[in-house]
Amino acid sequence: MRTQKKSTLPSREVRRYLEPGPIVLVSSHYGTKNNIMTLGWHTMLDFSPALVGLVISSANYSFELVRKSRECVINLPTTALTNQVVGIGNTSGAAIDKFAQFGLTAEKSAKVGAPRIRECHANFECRLHDDALVERYNFFIFEVVHAQVAASPRHPQTLHYTGNGIFMVAGKIISRRAMFRPDMLD
Repeated sequence: MRTQKKSTLPSREVRRYLEPGPIVLVSSHYGTKNNIMTLGWHTMLDFSPALVGLVISSANYSFELVRKSRECVINLPTTALTNQVVGIGNTSGAAIDKFAQFGLTAEKSAKVGAPRIRECHANFECRLHDDALVERYNFFIFEVVHAQVAASPRHPQTLHYTGNGIFMVAGKIISRRAMFRPDMLD
């Protein structure tokens, strides 16, 4: 393997390489208000129960809806919703109804009050599991209490944000299943 020459990278650009996963649309509900926000700062924390950490800035309209309701739905869009993902991320739910504005369907969830987004490939209904890091870091830890995913495609093309309005697309699958040894996990 040939190594390449490397140059210094400003720390504010690190996210371009370390974003944790696909862009998601987080839907929330409190009182009479529904909202959707575009979010890229999330991470899996545990498998069983499934715990997911989300960073939701206190400056976002969704922050108070999620904080007060203590629940949300993490919706996984595919590349077919790229324009909606960007539009949702560039507007405030305090000023508009994002479901109506971006032509998305608010669907009743099975276990939480926040609506699912019908057009998304997967929906993960969540309840707040731990809020110890919310005050300091805006970091919510949610437990997935109900999950649903479209049967096809099995590996959808998802968006991954690299900053400055640029996305990468995931979708090419590389399998090493024959090499996988769960008994050797460290």
